[in-house]
Amino acid sequence: MTHFRITDTSARPRRWLAGLGLSVGLIGLALSSPVAAQTPNFTELRRAMVEKEIIAAGIKDPRVINAIRDTQRHEFVPFRERTHAYYDMALPIGNGQTISPPYIVAFMTEQLEPKETDKVLEIGTGSGYQAAVLSPLVKEVYSIEIVEPLGTNAAKVLKRLKYANVFTKIGDGYKGWEEHAPFDKVIVTCSPENVPQPLIDQLKEGGRMIIPIGERYQQSLTLFRKVDGKLEKDVLRPTLFVPMTGTAESQRKVKPDPLNPTLINGSYEQSAEEDGVQVPVAWHYVRQAKVVTDPLSPLGEHHVLFSNTQPGRGSQMLQAFAIDGRKVAELEVSLRIKLTDVRPGQLLTQLPVCALVFYDENQNTIGERGMGPWRGTTEWQLEKTTIKVPTRSVQAIIRIGLFGAVGDLAVDDVRVSATEKR
Repeated sequence: MTHFRITDTSARPRRWLAGLGLSVGLIGLALSSPVAAQTPNFTELRRAMVEKEIIAAGIKDPRVINAIRDTQRHEFVPFRERTHAYYDMALPIGNGQTISPPYIVAFMTEQLEPKETDKVLEIGTGSGYQAAVLSPLVKEVYSIEIVEPLGTNAAKVLKRLKYANVFTKIGDGYKGWEEHAPFDKVIVTCSPENVPQPLIDQLKEGGRMIIPIGERYQQSLTLFRKVDGKLEKDVLRPTLFVPMTGTAESQRKVKPDPLNPTLINGSYEQSAEEDGVQVPVAWHYVRQAKVVTDPLSPLGEHHVLFSNTQPGRGSQMLQAFAIDGRKVAELEVSLRIKLTDVRPGQLLTQLPVCALVFYDENQNTIGERGMGPWRGTTEWQLEKTTIKVPTRSVQAIIRIGLFGAVGDLAVDDVRVSATEKR
């Protein structure tokens, strides 16, 4: 059994996770020749991403699809991240913030049901990408960013690219933008524990708001409709966003425990219906996976089954947790897996793994290690490893899936436990 080793943090972090599935088909396209690797064709990559990661994942609104296809995401990420711009993954944009994966942007936009007459409030400008996607779909976008360097840079990019109906300002998004209220739609791209009252007040009667709410690492993307002055709630799916800072963060009651990292629902006994499929509670970004009932599951009566028949298509799930690398020395990671006719996808490296990625306070990748890759057909087997935690770690994400491989991967009894430094 092969284990991936911790990245040398003195060098630029490798992004092998991207190559193992978040948009594995696109990587083959981008790196098909030495010239392509140096000067990627962003238009071709963007179109391929839309087909493989937006349309194939269930986005149906043709206006939203066209907006994602036409918006140059590479213009909204730091230059060093441009080669990763059309992977369906979050990317660091500085100051501890990230740009959301394109699928999440498309999904949230579609749920808003944007109309040409809408005036939209966005909380969390970030890079400006979400505002740019909304721009051709609505009348006006008013976007607020609390981190001044990000807000200033986003405003410059939006102006340079001629998004004339997007208006930005620096401020605490908790308070909204009262002088331009009421808004037909509100979209929040950072996560408070609860919906800020000013945003409720500034939403029009009959308006829609989409917002990730909940604990720091356990959030639900939630759609609200304002009816008779009150919000009607529709919980859409688990998700993971950076926290809403400022007033919202100061009011947070439930906080993570970075000294005792653990996983929630690692036995997959808790599930919820999403698009007609049972998916595991507390796991995010679930793609081509479902909870199945099986009395022969190693722990309880349920496990997760990843299935893929299209080489290169993403199939994975993730969960994040806080961790203090100054005080936690090691993590013991284990899971049980069963393989059925698993073989590489478009690339030989596209095989299932269980990967743990560590991040510093600026959302930079500082270490990565995993178990696998696996292939073939097996009965249930235990996989286990011990991972050294990089000192600068403040959070980690565990990712499990086929990552572009074809076949079936069954997973159960996933555990993480910490050993403190002495």
